[in-house]
Amino acid sequence: MKKLVAAALCAALLSACAHQAPRNPMATWVASPNFDERRPVVIVLHYTEQESVEQSLHTLRTANSGGPVSSHYLVGDDGGIYQLVADAHRAWHAGGGRWGTITDLNSASIGIEIDNDGREPFTEPQVEALLRLLDDLATRLRIPRSQVIGHSDLAPSRKIDPGALFPWRRLAEAGFGIWPADDAPPAPADFDAMRALEQVGYDTSHGDATIRAFRLRFRGDAATVLDDEDLRILHALTLPGGAGLLQPAPR
Repeated sequence: MKKLVAAALCAALLSACAHQAPRNPMATWVASPNFDERRPVVIVLHYTEQESVEQSLHTLRTANSGGPVSSHYLVGDDGGIYQLVADAHRAWHAGGGRWGTITDLNSASIGIEIDNDGREPFTEPQVEALLRLLDDLATRLRIPRSQVIGHSDLAPSRKIDPGALFPWRRLAEAGFGIWPADDAPPAPADFDAMRALEQVGYDTSHGDATIRAFRLRFRGDAATVLDDEDLRILHALTLPGGAGLLQPAPR
């Protein structure tokens, strides 16, 4: 019996050590209780560009042509939700890019892959499951509901997912991301579109690729020239206090 108790105590101690955060050997450890887990502040949406959940689950646990990849979640076209990486851990889904002042998106975000090949509509069960997942993450992790972006938003010169078919307005109607109000007024004559893109979060150093990313999200095409409707949308997105934004339907 004593041996069993000793073994149990040893196992408990080893388990505690295994979960203990690393400490700097240069410093004397004086523990403070005033801390919590690092929290993400952005949710990044992707499409898998593969043929099945099974294929994507394999890729997200191994590698693609660029090396090891992962995401926190994968949403199947039947509405199934899979978690691959703990929320508090850094998944490898975003790669290089920027959104606003954030330059290491992997460290600051939750990555959600959506089972879609980039050419087909997203299914109703899939969108419903994604909305439930977004509500859970925003509530539990206190991520601002406006901070839901696409991979193309943060990496416009490299990525186009979740693509022109993704239902961004549907998300905004549920309270996630941003979308212009239908009755938002035209932009004024002196409106600075590039500055507005930066206010929204885009890196304008990518030129035409940034405009393409904006139009993929808000116009559903890959054009690289801003027209009057784009200016109206950008003006609405940047009005103080969210005055030009579509308001979510009451829940």
